[in-house]
Amino acid sequence: MNNTTPIAQLITRLALGIGFILPVMDRLGLMGAPGSKGVTWGDWQHFVSYTNTLVPFLNNSLAGIMGLIATIAEAVFGICLIVGFKIKWMALGAAFLTLTFGLCMAAFINVGAPFGYPVFVFTGAALLLANVSYYKWSIDSLNLKAL
Repeated sequence: MNNTTPIAQLITRLALGIGFILPVMDRLGLMGAPGSKGVTWGDWQHFVSYTNTLVPFLNNSLAGIMGLIATIAEAVFGICLIVGFKIKWMALGAAFLTLTFGLCMAAFINVGAPFGYPVFVFTGAALLLANVSYYKWSIDSLNLKAL
């Protein structure tokens, strides 16, 4: 991908980053209580229950651990993409995570489920972002050797 699209890659980074941070905030109860308008989970327990839907072959405790790992990954990917740190690696991780979510949603909820959310759009956007060779307006664009 050429570097004539600095605005597009910045918008993609920010959209992906915010798209990871908001669900983390939701499952931690920072977006409102369970059942509130615009809230998907509202607390950790509702999120773990949903996670168990995506990985029904795990018991509730292991689903909680998988949910914790996913939450930490989403928070790291989101923050790093927003500030522009290790973008290529964060984008590849984000693509892998969202592809995994999408496939689990399709297999254990229904084939249309990941298309009701932009799961595969996130995967594609992350893969495109990983193929950008220079990230303008990012920590990665700084010449850290000069510091």
